[in-house]
Parts: sequence; C-alpha cells; structure tokens
Amino acid sequence: MRKLVNKIIFFINSIIAFALLMSYLLPYVSPQVFPLLSVLSLAVPVLILVNVLFFLYWAILLKRKMLLSLIVLILGISHVSSLYKIRGKSSDDVENTLSLLSYNVHSFNRFEWIDSDEIPKDISTLVRDQNPDVFCAQEYYNDPNIDFKQYEFKYEYFNHNSKELALVIFSRYPIVNKGSLNFEETANNVIYADIVKDKDTLRIYNVHLQSHKIGAMTKELSKADSQKLLKRIQISFKKQQSQAEQLIAHMKSSPYENIIMGDFNNTAYSYVYDKIKSENLQDTFKEAGSGFGKTFNFELFPARIDFILVPENSEVLGFKSFDVELSDHYPIFSKIKLK
Repeated sequence: MRKLVNKIIFFINSIIAFALLMSYLLPYVSPQVFPLLSVLSLAVPVLILVNVLFFLYWAILLKRKMLLSLIVLILGISHVSSLYKIRGKSSDDVENTLSLLSYNVHSFNRFEWIDSDEIPKDISTLVRDQNPDVFCAQEYYNDPNIDFKQYEFKYEYFNHNSKELALVIFSRYPIVNKGSLNFEETANNVIYADIVKDKDTLRIYNVHLQSHKIGAMTKELSKADSQKLLKRIQISFKKQQSQAEQLIAHMKSSPYENIIMGDFNNTAYSYVYDKIKSENLQDTFKEAGSGFGKTFNFELFPARIDFILVPENSEVLGFKSFDVELSDHYPIFSKIKLK
C-alpha cells in the first residue's frame, strides 16, 4: 500500500516539476503569442514551494526520487532567488546615496476595504519615518488631508490618467522635466520625472502596468467564473506587453540613467519583468533583500509584483518590504549608492 501511495505522490511530483521547468521559458515567450502560458507566471511561487516540499519528503525517506525536484530547482536557481533570499544586505555608507520608496496606496482606503479610519494617517507616518529622497505612489487619491510636502518633498509630479488610479512622484530634489506615457483605453499608466541630485540627473519612472482585477482572497477567486477569469488575465497580459514595450522604447530615448519603480501587476518570472530589467537594470530585492519580499497581500502565496529596479552600475545598499496592512500592497524601500 505504501509503495502505491509513493508512486502516486511521485507521479504528482513529476507533473509539478515539469510545470516548474516549463515556467523557466516564460521570460522568452511573448504573451501576445502565447497568452495562456504567460498565466503560469502567477503560479511560479507555488510551483517552487511545492517542489521544495517534494524534495524534503523524498529526502526524509532517503529516496533517490528527491533528485527530480532538486535538479529542477537547481536549474532555476535564479527563479528561487527571486522568491526568497536567505540574508539581506546593509551598509553604513552614506555618501552619494539615494533612498527610494514605492507604494500602491490603494486610494488610502477611500472605499473602506480595511476596517480603519486611520489608514491615510498611518501611511503618512510610514513615509515620514522612512524619510525617502523619492517616493512613487500608485493608485493615489488626492485627499486634501494628506500633504506629503510637510515631509520636505519640495517637488512633485501628479498625473491623473483616471479618477481612481493617479500616479505621483514626490522628490526632495528638483524636477527639471516630467511627462506621461498616456496609455490608451486603460486607467493604468507610466509617468516619469527627471530629478537633479548634486551633479547627477536621473530619470525616475513610476509604473502601474495593466491590472488583472483579481481579488486577494481565496473565497473571492472561488466565486469567479474560471473561464472568464482566465480570459481576462490573458487579455491583461497582452496589454502589459504592449505597455512594457512603450516603456522600454521611452527608456531607450532617455538621456539619463533610469530608475523604475512601481506596481508591475506581474511577477519576477514574467516576460514584461524580464524585458524591462534587461535594460541594464538590477532588482534591488535580489541584490539586498531578505525573506520572501512579498509586496501584494495575496492569500495563496507570497506575491512579489512591485519592484524597484536601478542601474546596474549603482550599488544597492539595502532593501526592505514592510509587512503593514494599510493597503492590498506592501510598501518597498531601497537605498542605493550612485556611481
């Protein structure tokens, strides 16, 4: 009986291992060509974790079957490091640094998703305590009671591509140029601002790629029509690719080094993430983060869909994701040294 159970377990193990192996192709498969495969990028964290469990199961039993998941995990070591980092990085170096904060604030709980009247105040306090040089906010609601200029943000660029999904860049340093990519037929958008720090000029992009409109709770997903949900996600992935291509074309025309911050609505295993990061950028979580670095309050697995990408020639001094329930996202903070 035990042999039969183990055969069934190994059969399931083989399917999950193959699915993870297939996911390694995702950065190279265009969503517009094969949108169904792109959906798999959302499940990669689960596939990694389940393969780790299978490896541990067979290792405890001292079975050679553990090699299947182990080999697949080793082949995708970059995927594993995108999910979890054992140790972070910190530095006392304070010369020529730039601190960056990105946060999808979910309209400051305007429609009371969270049972609290203190959300705007709590988010303001978090920003004040972290004291970033640049703060990029997504889904920003222009509440007259919230004034980030009191935290020495002398400069800002506020863009309203829609009433509910505004993007804002706050900066302690002068903004000498700014603009918007103005995505069509969507509330999502990308804006940018050129800031001058000492003798350096940097272009900061605040990104909010196409939303899937997926609830974070399991019970909400169980009520959804699976076929309609899958179709909606495939459509949004196609839009994300088009938006990412517009962003990359704009980045290539930039006369300055680029910093990308914001909500990608996709994972580090996706086509759009890979193409954007390939523009001479590094992921601050992978360089200096620790733990899962989750940025979205998804019930099923630790989701990392918000990123701070910085020039490859800069040094990442630290990264932190804040486990605070003030939005459906978690804020992320990084400090870099410019070279």
